[in-house]
Amino acid sequence: MDWFTLARWLHVLGATVLIGTGAGIAFFMVMAHRTRDARIVAHVASTVVVADFLFTASAVVVQPLTGIWLAILVGWPLDTPWLLVSYGLYLLIGAFWLPVVRMQMRMRDLAREAAASGEPLPEAYHRLYRAWFACGFPAFAAILVIVWLMLERPALW
Repeated sequence: MDWFTLARWLHVLGATVLIGTGAGIAFFMVMAHRTRDARIVAHVASTVVVADFLFTASAVVVQPLTGIWLAILVGWPLDTPWLLVSYGLYLLIGAFWLPVVRMQMRMRDLAREAAASGEPLPEAYHRLYRAWFACGFPAFAAILVIVWLMLERPALW
C-alpha cells in the first residue's frame, strides 16, 4: 500500500467513524429519552459518553491530520478554497461537539441521581436534552457538507 492510499483510507475511515458514531449516539440518546425512564437514560448516556471519548475524540484528532497529509501528498495548497471552507465547518462542528459532550455528561449524572432516588428526570435534564438535540442539526449538516466538499472539490472562488 502506498502513502496516498493509506492516507486516503485513514481519512475515509475517520469520516465514517465521525458520522457513524454521531448518528448512533443521537439515535440511542433519543430512544432512551423517549422512555422517560431515568435508569435507561442513565445507562445509555453513560455508554454514549464513553463512545464519544473513545471513537469521536479519536476521529476528531485523526481527521485533520490525515486530511492535511492527503492534501500534501496530492499537491493541493492548504489554502485551496474548498479546504478552507472545510476547516471552518470542522471548527463549527467542534464548537457544537465540545458543549454537547459536557451536556451528555451532565444529563448522565442527572439521570443517575433521579434513578437512585426513584424520582422522574428533572427539568434540568429536559432543558439540557433540548439544547443537546438542537446542537445536533447544524453539526450533522456541517459534516455532510464537508463530505460533499471532499467528494466534489468545487472551485468556490
